[in-house]
Order: sequence, then C-alpha cells, then structure tokens
Amino acid sequence: MNISIRPEEPDDIDEIYELNRLVFGQDTEARLVDHIRQGPNFIPQLSLVAYSDEKLIGYILFSKIAITNGDFKYESLGVTSMVVHPEFRKRGVGAKLLTVGLQKATGLDYADVFVLGHEFYFPKFGFLPAARWNIRPPFEVPAEVFMALELIPNALKNVSGIVEFPIEFSVI
Repeated sequence: MNISIRPEEPDDIDEIYELNRLVFGQDTEARLVDHIRQGPNFIPQLSLVAYSDEKLIGYILFSKIAITNGDFKYESLGVTSMVVHPEFRKRGVGAKLLTVGLQKATGLDYADVFVLGHEFYFPKFGFLPAARWNIRPPFEVPAEVFMALELIPNALKNVSGIVEFPIEFSVI
C-alpha cells in the first residue's frame, strides 16, 4: 500500500471532520480540530493527512500547549488528534503520520511533544511518561498514558508543572 503524507489543504477539511467522526463515533474530536484550526495554537505545517489511492485514510494534528509552574510558562507541542480510518489500521498509517509529524516538528525547532495516548503504542516512538519530568496534565489520568518525547535531548531537564491546553479544548 502506497501512503503519502502532506499538510492538510482546504479541500481536506470536510473529510478530516468525517474521519474523526467515524473513528470516535461522535463529533467532539472533529469539532475540537475545527476550533484549533481557527485559533492561535494551530500550526498549518503540523496538520497532516495520509492518503492512499486518492483516499484520505489518516490524520494527525499537533498544536501548541504550555507547561505552567507558578509564573513560569514553557511553550511546547501536543498531539491533539491522531486518527486512522478503520479499514486501514495495522498497516503503518499512524506510524507514518507520527514519524513525519515529529520530523516536521523538529524542523520547526520544537523541543518536545506531549501526548495523552495508548501506553503501549507511543513508547515505540520514544515517548516516556511525563511524570519522569514532574509534568502532569490538568486532570487525573493514569501516569503511563500521559507521555512526552524530547525532540532535543534534555529539553525538559529544567521544566516541571502542569500542562495547559489551548482554550479551544474548553469549547467542546
């Protein structure tokens, strides 16, 4: 199967919405993606689609987040959405989206990435529990599902605190 990855284009937006709705069984995540796309935390180069035979089969969105600790605020990046069409799972689509996205994030000088995701999937790409750096989400989740990846070695060495998600997360 030939998979191509590229930044989203305006013609992809409806298909991205429908793919999110299909995968999650409701439109909450699809609406979140739309809200992020319209706000200041959207990074066009990090909103990527996967195509095979002219069919949109996957999508990943990284958006800006922050880690706060008192008056200290550290800008970072989070995997906001990652979906693969059910008919194309277990074929490397997600891995390719994530790998290309991480490469692009590195090229844009982002130092690290956070994800709330599957505890056995993301560590394959180097993600480790964020608790290792004393960084936690603003809500209770098992420590092993909230992870970070340093794109630059020791980027999080002097960072600790609570992740602050974009305001767009609160509108859904």
